[in-house]
Amino acid sequence: MVGYRRVMADDPALIPHEINTERQRYPHCVVWTPLPILSWLFPLIGHTGICTTDGVINDFAGPYTVNVDDMMFGNPTKYWQLDVSRVRDMEWDEAVNKSSQEYRNRMHNLFCDNCHSHIAYALNLMQYDGKSNWNMVHIAVYLLLYGKYTGFGGFLKTWLPFMLILAVILAFIFLF
Repeated sequence: MVGYRRVMADDPALIPHEINTERQRYPHCVVWTPLPILSWLFPLIGHTGICTTDGVINDFAGPYTVNVDDMMFGNPTKYWQLDVSRVRDMEWDEAVNKSSQEYRNRMHNLFCDNCHSHIAYALNLMQYDGKSNWNMVHIAVYLLLYGKYTGFGGFLKTWLPFMLILAVILAFIFLF
């Protein structure tokens, strides 16, 4: 799926923006990367960010901190590209920027108000898909169901540590 942004011209047109994993540009995407140690044990748990129309990543990285174009735990390994035509209320970039501004004033809480919440806040502002009840669980589930790996390297970065730990555990169980 290709995302679009509005441009000013004689006749307003929609210009496609494609994902570019080499440049780390993910227009209209929610991106995901593994968290050291935690994702090694539970590979479905990770760190997320939301991208602008130009594909620049914004991620709630910690207390009062939203990184722009420098994701806290490294480059994304998965992305979920959203359909900008499903935005109802606020323009995409305006919602991402407003969400980032809000989260620059918030304390990070791993369980209640985290990077997933930052994305949910933006989706609620734009009333994505006609909904205003997005939350961190929705973001996690949608990433699981609709997320795509950035490539084979992204898949390995996500699953290899878990598989190695599992192999060591199984080796101890069956060999000793």
